[in-house]
Amino acid sequence: MKINGIHHVQLCIPHHKEKEAKDFYRGILQLQEITKPKALQKNGGMWFQVGHQELHIGVEDQIYKGKHHPAFLVESLQKLRDHLILHNIQIQDELPIPGFNRFTIRDPFGNRIEFIERSLV
Repeated sequence: MKINGIHHVQLCIPHHKEKEAKDFYRGILQLQEITKPKALQKNGGMWFQVGHQELHIGVEDQIYKGKHHPAFLVESLQKLRDHLILHNIQIQDELPIPGFNRFTIRDPFGNRIEFIERSLV
């Protein structure tokens, strides 16, 4: 047995919030939406391509605000920070870790999202 990597991460949003989620993930974060398989479309939500992995946005009755989160590896972290601030998204600076710069945000549904960039130092 061998686990080769992560195929996707799933976050959840409340029912009937797909438009708001698309505005955030496709609009503000500029992720590429991909088509869900026909068999799963009836469940609601949406999928996005993020590098070689996918982000799945599902719908649920209860959303929990916790530490669970995806961490997106980015280039130009400062440009992303400026872009998010321009869209009135609150930035949470995180404790430093060696070799990386990072911060987190909460999406419109309370999901925590980390953005991380390798530091040059």
